[in-house]
Order: sequence, then C-alpha cells, then structure tokens
Amino acid sequence: MKFSSKILEELVDSLSALPSIGKKTALRLALHIIQHGEDKSEPIIQSLSNLTNLKTCKQCHNFSDHELCHICTDPVRRKSTLCVVESVVDVMAIEDTDQFNGVFHVLGGVINPLEGIGPDELNIDSLIERTASDEIEEVIMAISPTIEGETTIYYLSKQLGPNNVKISQIARGVSFGGELEYADALTLGRSIHSRTPYNISSE
Repeated sequence: MKFSSKILEELVDSLSALPSIGKKTALRLALHIIQHGEDKSEPIIQSLSNLTNLKTCKQCHNFSDHELCHICTDPVRRKSTLCVVESVVDVMAIEDTDQFNGVFHVLGGVINPLEGIGPDELNIDSLIERTASDEIEEVIMAISPTIEGETTIYYLSKQLGPNNVKISQIARGVSFGGELEYADALTLGRSIHSRTPYNISSE
C-alpha cells in the first residue's frame, strides 16, 4: 500500500496495530476521520489523552476512574458474592447480562506455565485477602473451561479452602468457545444462575 503522505501512513500503521484491524480497514477509518475534520478527530485525540488518567481499582483490579471502581463502591451490590474472572472484558460481558449483582475480582489471566504465567503473575494474593474477610460468603469461578482455566480454578480452590467460603463455578455444557466475551448475554446469564458447587475432592 503506497501513500502520498507520511502522516497518513503513520495513522494507518497505528490503527492497523489494533486487534482485528487490517490495513484496508485502517485506511478507511483514517480517511473517515480526516474527511470529517476536527468533529471526528478531536474527541478521539481527547479520549486517547485521557487514558493517562485511567486507573486500576485497588480492590478488584477492574479499570476505573478512581482508586475504587463504581462496582466496588455501589451500595446496592451484594458484597457477599464475589465473581472471579480472567479479564476486564469478562466483567463487561457478565455486566451486560444484568443477571449478576455481586462484585468481581479480575485475575489478569490464567495460570499457563508454557507462557511463563504462574500464580505470582496473577492477582491471587489480593483475592485470598479479600475472601479472608467475613463479608465474602461465595466465590463464583467464571473462568473459561480450557485446560489452563481448569488448572487455575483448581489452584484457587485449594488456596481459598482455609477461608471457609463457598466455591462454585458457572455451569458447564454451555457453548461460548472458551471465551466469556464471545458468549451471548442470555447464555452467559443462565450459566451464572445455573452455577454448581466446585468439588475439589476430585483431584
């Protein structure tokens, strides 16, 4: 793809570096932004600039504008039910179902030795500290049913055992391709409602 402008080429290169954005799509986006002038470009520039103020919730590790996210500070949320997920995207997927009114804990991934990701690379210590509180009664493992996901659930269950909290997992047998973000809201909502106790004795 040949460009008459280095500025345009750099914009296309930047956009095409985003997931699922190829060069042609990046070019269409770039031309759309340019052709609509500051009405399109200024809000985008401002939003990107504001990312420097983005924080990570010190309690659940979700993205936030403040030290604590709006979910953790919401007085209506059921603080006794804690849903453990891999990523912030999973929080959004579950929130879209309108079927869960508890709070979350974002691990930041799953245990995957082949990729060098062990327990120390995840937000596990803070999870153990949270569940040591009498406030947490149930921990729901909403983690993808991959080998790495199942390994992570097993490890977490062993670590949380001494805290005497109820541990459950979202219903299996539902199809979401191993990734919660690809589940439709109805299916994901049902899998949360149909969660089952996690039996750690089957080691």
